[in-house]
Amino acid sequence: MSKPKIYIDGKEGTTGLQIYDRLAVREDIELLLIEEDKRKDPVERKKFLNEADLVFLCLPDAAAVEAVGLVENSHTRVIDCSTAHRTAEGWAYGFPELSPAHREAVRNSKRVANPGCHATGFISIVYPLVSMGILPRDTALSCFSLTGYSGGGKSMIAQYEQDSRPPAYSSPALYGLLQNHKHLPEMTVLCGLEHSPVFVPVVDDYYKGMAGTVPLHMSQLQGVSTLHEFWEKLHDYYAKTAGPAGALRVEMDPTDPESGVDSGFKIYANMLRGKDTLSLIVTGNDGQFTVTALFDNLGKGASGAAVQNMNLMLGFEETAGLNL
Repeated sequence: MSKPKIYIDGKEGTTGLQIYDRLAVREDIELLLIEEDKRKDPVERKKFLNEADLVFLCLPDAAAVEAVGLVENSHTRVIDCSTAHRTAEGWAYGFPELSPAHREAVRNSKRVANPGCHATGFISIVYPLVSMGILPRDTALSCFSLTGYSGGGKSMIAQYEQDSRPPAYSSPALYGLLQNHKHLPEMTVLCGLEHSPVFVPVVDDYYKGMAGTVPLHMSQLQGVSTLHEFWEKLHDYYAKTAGPAGALRVEMDPTDPESGVDSGFKIYANMLRGKDTLSLIVTGNDGQFTVTALFDNLGKGASGAAVQNMNLMLGFEETAGLNL
């Protein structure tokens, strides 16, 4: 049986390079590599897009839409890592842990939209709560999400790593302050919410790692009245849907004295750097608490998730080539 042919359109960007690094060492696929001086040639790109069994689009939104239009056959499958198709009709949302239906949609679809990094954290927390009926769809939510500067791509990496940079770059920066961040539509639509959350992304002076946090009051919820009950519901949900052990996990019961969650407990946003896993951490008390999604913005937040989706689409072991 021939190996599937894979083409990365936009291999030179941060996400594309990370996907390439994961795939270049695999022997169960064939990577199609366009000549450097032809990577923006529409005729040459079209040839590669149609020759491949599966294509990763690591492009700006408009270029991703254009690339999809260049695919003229019925066999090439597409994973779009841009924002362009995350809420588009006919595209599966590439977050298989959310439910068996999501996993099957990814497995069977010709078109898969890879989730946004900030959206991955928010949706991993909110989707199961809405799905279980614990969180009403009309709840007014907020979220803050810390990310390393690699999440901004090559331009932001260059800004943070320049020899002489503004002193402000050494401190956290809040952005997207007009509540128009590009991940907000998928956060709202995928969770089935009636109102967009108030969302505050924060970039800081470290390379990679993400911690997205949703604060909650117990009075906002239905069917649970203690922190332990909430944790148990979330834990049991993902025990059934998460799939391969270790890819997504709900960490320790915060009410267990052996959990280590006490007044001195800290969560560092880069704790899962280099990993393709996601951990959910519940902290607080019976009245008010937080849920934090901890992961690598370049791993489960981008390239690791894309490779996981590829594995499902091509019939490989779901975690093949991932660092768990």
